[in-house]
Amino acid sequence: MDGQDDAKQSTADMTAFVQNLLQQMFWLEFLNKAALDEMGNRIDELEQSINDLRTEMGQEGSPSPSAPAKIKEEPKSGGDSC
Repeated sequence: MDGQDDAKQSTADMTAFVQNLLQQMFWLEFLNKAALDEMGNRIDELEQSINDLRTEMGQEGSPSPSAPAKIKEEPKSGGDSC
């Protein structure tokens, strides 16, 4: 009956191994999902920062409606030279 005991032990070992493997796979999947969620959040924050910078640049780059347009003055010829 030694063979039967060895078979039962082998089956028990295999069952424990598979359960352990499945548990590790579950945790890895859970951790990967958490990492992907965190990466997604960081990408969202980065996109928002880029959009904020674009908005700021657009506002700074265009003259405000109340500011008069600058007119380039030609240098005057005359006796003002030093």
